[in-house]
Parts: sequence; structure tokens; C-alpha cells
Amino acid sequence: MPRILILLAHPQLAHSRIGADLARAARDAGHAVRDLYALYPDYLVDVAAEQAALADADLVVWLHPIHWYGMPPLMKLWLDEVFAFGWAYGPGGQALAGKDLWLVSSTGGPEASYAPGGYNRHFFDAFLPPYEQTAALAGMRFLPPLVLHGAHRAPADEVQAHRAVWLDRLRTWPDWPEIANMACAVCEVPADARPAE
Repeated sequence: MPRILILLAHPQLAHSRIGADLARAARDAGHAVRDLYALYPDYLVDVAAEQAALADADLVVWLHPIHWYGMPPLMKLWLDEVFAFGWAYGPGGQALAGKDLWLVSSTGGPEASYAPGGYNRHFFDAFLPPYEQTAALAGMRFLPPLVLHGAHRAPADEVQAHRAVWLDRLRTWPDWPEIANMACAVCEVPADARPAE
């Protein structure tokens, strides 16, 4: 059975509609969810523990709301510390190679706000290159994200449909038709890309 690691990063989970709902649904379906803000309220990430959890996973899910067009602060700190040079990328950094990375997120703004004529000025995909390149640098396959726009005001039936897609995707991965021919990108980082220690 494929091993799925769900990393939840919501700085105000008690006020979350979507992230909390998806995390609860995943747990009810038997999936383990690592709540980073509950684990690290002091922002002192246990790198060894996180790397061990990643090593055991085939699919890594980043479940978080979009904050200022990117990930919440603890998720970014987690990424900075856990995806280390020589472990996740660079010479000898093959620990994540061949794994899948899936972004599951929500936005406060409605979908129409993510367009050239909207107040976010760009389609949502324009904000994804840092995620895609992170996956590529680590030799991971970046899966098509699952995003719910306008999360604060989404009607109950839309939230329910989103949850159903989430659970179906977790249940059927890696047998998604749209990823059948996707490959992991390869980015070679030379040994001299970092100062010698």
C-alpha cells in the first residue's frame, strides 16, 4: 500500500474551514496527518524527525492555505531546514528522489481574483513556480494542485464536493490518469554550489 505523508500547516487551525475539514476527513479515512503548528509552536523544527517521516513516504502532501501568494511561515521554515543540501538536493541529496509532491490549498480570494483583470493580477498558476522548482530540485514529481478558491465564503455543497475530490484522490493515488506519463524533473546541483564546510 502506498505510504502517504500529509503535512498540515495552518497558523490558525481553529478558524480554518477548509484545512481543518480536509485534515479531519483524512484522519477519518485512516491517514496520518502531521500538524506542523501543533508539533512546533516554538518554531523549533525537529529536522531528523521530519526527514525520517519523509523517508517513509511515497506521496508527500502539503496541506496549507495560501498566505501572501505562498506558504505559511512555519511551512517555509520547515522547508528551509528539512530539505537540506546534501539530503534533499545537491551532491548526495537523493532522499526524496522519485517521490510525489502534492499541494492541496485554499485561497481567500475567489477564483475570479486570480486573473489578469482581477485584484491578484495573475492566474493562480503564476504563483506555483517556487513549488514546482522545489519539487524538481529534490527530484520529486509535482502533481497537479488541488485548490479551493474563496474558501471563507464557499457554500457548503462546494466544500463537500472539494472534500470528496480530496478523499478520492488520496484513495486512488498514484492511479490518476493525468499523471500517468509525468516524470520527475532532474536538476543537477554542482558540489561547489555551497561553500565548503
